[in-house]
Amino acid sequence: MGGPKFNSVTSDQMNRNLPDCFFLWVFADAGISDSIRLANGSSLCAGRVEVLHNQQWGTVCDDSWDLQDAGVVCRQLGCGTALSAPGEARFGRGSDRIWLDDVNCAGTEAALSDCRARPWGENNCNHGEDAGVVCSEVAQLRLVNGPSRCAGRVEVLHNQQWGTVCDDSWDISDAGVVCRQLGCGTASSAPGGARFGRGSDRIWLDDVNCAGTEADLTECRARPWGENNCHHGEDAGVVCSGNSSTTLVAQLRLVNGPSRCAGRVEVLHNQQWGTVCDDSWDLQDAGVVCRQLGCGTASSAPGGARFGRGSDHIWLHDVNCRGTEAVLSDCRAQPWGENNCTHGEDAGVVCSDADISEVAQIRLVNSRSHCAGRVEVLHNQQWGTVCDDGWDLQDAGVVCRQLGCGTVLSAPGGARFGRGSDRIWLHDVNCRGTEAVLSDCRAQPWGENNCTHGEDAGVVCSDADISEVAQIRLVNSRSHCAGRVEVLHNQQWGTVCDDGWDLQDAGVVCRQLGCGTVLSAPGGARFGRGSDRIWLHDVNCRGTEAVLSDCRAQPWGENNCTHGEDAGVVCSDADISEVAQIRLVNSRSHCAGRVEVLHNQQWGTVCDDGWDLQDAGVVCRQLGCGTVLSAPGGARFGRGSDRIWLHDVNCRGTEAVLSDCRAQPWGENNCTHGEDAGVVCSDADISEVAQIRLVNSRSHCAGRVEVLHNQQWGTVCDDGWDLQDAGVVCRQLGCGTVLSAPGGARFGRGSDRIWLDNVNCTGTEAALSDCRARPWGDNNCTHGEDAGVVCSDSGISEVAQLRLANGPSRCAGRVEVLHNQQWGTVCDDSWDSQDAGVVCRQLGCGTALSAPGGARFGRGSDRIWLDDVNCTGTEAALSDCGAQPWGENNCTHGEDAGVVCSDAGISEVAQLRLANGSSLCAGRVEVLHNQQWGTVCDDSWDLQDAGVVCRQLGCGTALSAPGEARFGRGSDRIWLDDVNCAGTEAALSDCRARPWGENNCHHGEDAGVVCSGNLHSSRHCAWCRDQAGKLSAQTQLSCLSQR
Repeated sequence: MGGPKFNSVTSDQMNRNLPDCFFLWVFADAGISDSIRLANGSSLCAGRVEVLHNQQWGTVCDDSWDLQDAGVVCRQLGCGTALSAPGEARFGRGSDRIWLDDVNCAGTEAALSDCRARPWGENNCNHGEDAGVVCSEVAQLRLVNGPSRCAGRVEVLHNQQWGTVCDDSWDISDAGVVCRQLGCGTASSAPGGARFGRGSDRIWLDDVNCAGTEADLTECRARPWGENNCHHGEDAGVVCSGNSSTTLVAQLRLVNGPSRCAGRVEVLHNQQWGTVCDDSWDLQDAGVVCRQLGCGTASSAPGGARFGRGSDHIWLHDVNCRGTEAVLSDCRAQPWGENNCTHGEDAGVVCSDADISEVAQIRLVNSRSHCAGRVEVLHNQQWGTVCDDGWDLQDAGVVCRQLGCGTVLSAPGGARFGRGSDRIWLHDVNCRGTEAVLSDCRAQPWGENNCTHGEDAGVVCSDADISEVAQIRLVNSRSHCAGRVEVLHNQQWGTVCDDGWDLQDAGVVCRQLGCGTVLSAPGGARFGRGSDRIWLHDVNCRGTEAVLSDCRAQPWGENNCTHGEDAGVVCSDADISEVAQIRLVNSRSHCAGRVEVLHNQQWGTVCDDGWDLQDAGVVCRQLGCGTVLSAPGGARFGRGSDRIWLHDVNCRGTEAVLSDCRAQPWGENNCTHGEDAGVVCSDADISEVAQIRLVNSRSHCAGRVEVLHNQQWGTVCDDGWDLQDAGVVCRQLGCGTVLSAPGGARFGRGSDRIWLDNVNCTGTEAALSDCRARPWGDNNCTHGEDAGVVCSDSGISEVAQLRLANGPSRCAGRVEVLHNQQWGTVCDDSWDSQDAGVVCRQLGCGTALSAPGGARFGRGSDRIWLDDVNCTGTEAALSDCGAQPWGENNCTHGEDAGVVCSDAGISEVAQLRLANGSSLCAGRVEVLHNQQWGTVCDDSWDLQDAGVVCRQLGCGTALSAPGEARFGRGSDRIWLDDVNCAGTEAALSDCRARPWGENNCHHGEDAGVVCSGNLHSSRHCAWCRDQAGKLSAQTQLSCLSQR
């Protein structure tokens, strides 16, 4: 942009004349050392970004350049906040080196040079990608050729020349930025198509894309200045709310209608009236027309030349209004005159002030009420029908409202009210439901269809006073409110197939018959097989229909069913009880036992495939036995000897009787009686506590789990054994809640059978034997996998089995566990804060501060007992956590795990320092290991890692995490690489990293830190004195030099 050039402001100039103490404690701590300037801009706070490196100025590439990066520049130069971050050499191409590429600032850095970037001078850019910054500036902008300064063609000043803006993608957000910039209020509209005349100079901007929050139009995204594929016929305009003299109402009219507020839409363009095509024309578009003409709201938006065909130009096509525009010409549309339409598609509008009634154009026939019947519409002076393709309640509702017949009850198809004999006028009708007349709804062109009169659509409205109850009945039951469903069609009764038959369908039947609500929807010819036609198939009711025949279904008589699939219904008014059809046997209570059902006068069992608590719950409710406690399978209550009647039972849980649940046909199964299903209900008053015990512990509430089966005690394998399974044991034994679920024969190896494997409890079972498991005695386990349980009432403490060794406190050190009377270590594979937290809690040492690995507290010399420890964090003892079997590992003692708990009273600050910086809180990171200081490689080094360093040193929060030896190259070992801190660690050495001394780095990658801590000089000197015995010589000299 034009205007005088200002001298660039650099950080060197800003630092000049500052007091030494201010520079020492602010700028040194902030890490500002490189110079920066903004060049070729219209002010000192806007321009091309240039940085000084190696005594040479160079530019920054715009790859990844964004507002966060620009914000660091503005803050560094004292220019406030960033307004925009333009790229593509917006402020001209530089001619020197391109110093920085792929800049990635967190936004909190004190200087641009602290941000992540490729190495100095490495890039894949050219000067056409030079990055810029605008910190505070308003570009020159005007609106011309309009009725006021707040409305007109948008023009911007660039390179001392005014030019226009192309309307590609131009919208109300873009216009809003213009209005705000000019102090003209908010945007009323954003017209394109050179609404305010064609410009004659350059087209400066194209594809403008504003977020709407910008202060200046030039801050918005756009193509480079002067690059476009536009002509001046696409010049963008703006009408702002601050303009009071603009009116375009005269450019629009409604013609050929009974009122000035209804008719064919015509617009004036180039001094010639023309029509609007109805492609995409809808109520939002029509609403803009009504508001523009002062005709109230839109009642309908008819297309198809409802108000006659125009004869002039078709000016607008694909109109798309948001509904908030002041005039139709502000809406999105194809360019003026571009369309693929004919006048048979001329759009119309009926506004609320039109006072039009078209009720006479529609009728319902072939019924005893004018509010129900076959739908017929009048077109070209001839009545015709409507095809039922896509016909639904929304379409029918428009008919009822248009005829003044109340609300819609149903929308029957299939020529329910007889076949018409004239034209089929409408097809694929698709109403929104808000139209005033049916002819306003979307549909195929008049007379175009692929239908027959067997598909004539009908309507039943609420004012029809029609009852069709006689068309349906329930038979073969002692109540008229339960039985096999039969419907009357063509004077013949027939059945309904149960494919897709469900409670919603059955509910419509109950409501139609006045039998209350639905209890169940049994299929499988529960009420006997019919002998006549099967009339309905694939019935699909919404549940709101007034009669079953209004529901979706296959055409009458079309099906692939047999009478073995006849559907039935049981309604709430049936007063039917089928409790006698089911029983629970082979138990001392009638509310627990093997499930048996009566079918064809013979009792039989139920297979346990898919058998669960929902299924068992239906049984308990049906028998009046309360709620379900468990749903045991595997013939828990003995094997039956008769038929297996039901298989793959699948209840929703709301059925009144088990026979209403989904299942395979009666007697069809692939089961044996070893899979007979059982139920235990809450009213059974059964206690099976004696069938389970915990042994080999000093408490009956802790020990190895053993279960009694076939009069023999046996163990449980720990495959899949967890807290939910153990919780069932504790509850069954009355031992409180579960503390842990140890496996690996923690309480010794059993010697008898292993009865259960792959136990999988939901946690709500009353007894362990109710849980899912492999068949009794079926397992792939040894007694080394015997499962155990420790319950809350056991009074057992295992703290003595664990210790922390070689640390400065009993609450910090190398983790050692006692197994087989021998102490051993824990490998640090997967070792984390959750695992360490269990150790601290078990030892009564508070919470975990860190979980150091890598033998931080020295190498152990005995066995490595545990590897791949994986605690959930809620365990009472470390030995309860998941881990490899005792003694199995792929570790060395160099991987011994450690713990530092909150009660350890340990500070490890002295193990870390920041060197070669201007303060104690900024510099190259160095760590002490094996009595030798060394550096940290910057691979993966970030603000989270730096934050741990700042917190450990008491230096506040991290401002930046510079790499590439920003604070000089170290000369000793590189101790750490690939550091990965979670950010919550107490010390850097607690973070994840490669083993000490292993790296692929050189000292050119030494990591640094700049912390926020700004210590007052007197406080700092006191700190120096207090820490003198703990500091390196270099740091002590730094202290002395800064007193």
